[in-house]
Amino acid sequence: MKTAKPVPQEVVQQVADYFSVLGEPMRLRILNLLRDGEKCVQDLVEVTDTSQANVSKHLKVMLQAGILTRRSKGTLAYYSVEDDLIFDLCNLVCDRLASRIEEQAKSFRAFSLTSKR
Repeated sequence: MKTAKPVPQEVVQQVADYFSVLGEPMRLRILNLLRDGEKCVQDLVEVTDTSQANVSKHLKVMLQAGILTRRSKGTLAYYSVEDDLIFDLCNLVCDRLASRIEEQAKSFRAFSLTSKR
């Protein structure tokens, strides 16, 4: 049997940091809005119904993590997804959660059909 080599701490930390970026609901909302393409900050502020400071804070975190890219045009800043693989990762998680919920629903249905009143 082959034993796994220890992973260097800095690698583990970088992976954990990347996942922590996705652990914030507002960032997931913003990513979903950027799924269709580039958007300016003001568009994201309007759709998320939150402050520009809040949206900008989350965009900065995702930009620093390499998830987003930014371009300026005049006074406006436009953001887009740098790596579409982020959507594959989100889809995997959503599919797994949906499967679990479906299994739970089957258990509830089975219980409700077998119990007598």
